[in-house]
Amino acid sequence: MSELEHNIAVNVKTEYLPEQSSPQDSRFVFAYHIKITNQGQHNARLLTRHWVITDGEARTEEVRGDGVIGEQPIIAAGKSYQYSSGAVLKTPVGSMHGSYGMVDDAGAHFDALIPAFRLAVPRMLH
Repeated sequence: MSELEHNIAVNVKTEYLPEQSSPQDSRFVFAYHIKITNQGQHNARLLTRHWVITDGEARTEEVRGDGVIGEQPIIAAGKSYQYSSGAVLKTPVGSMHGSYGMVDDAGAHFDALIPAFRLAVPRMLH
């Protein structure tokens, strides 16, 4: 299958959650809102997730698991799926990137890359 047949776009919006954070305890909580759009020619089911989370002191944590928020959604060709989740860092700035393990209608497995995005407390970056 060509790359066009598995054209999955991942868009991310982030927000800092001050009410859940405790900077004096090095606890910075962020929400991220993900929109996965299937721009390919076949339906795709999201089976797994793999995240690489890096804080401002270059500490890295990897997270792997089934699906997202307890679901393994089927994203029809031309359609989108949205969900929200969160991450806790020990620093006010960090980043995340990763991939979704997916399978298409024909049973072909492929990875949809999640581009790196920044988690940052507002006004921490110039």
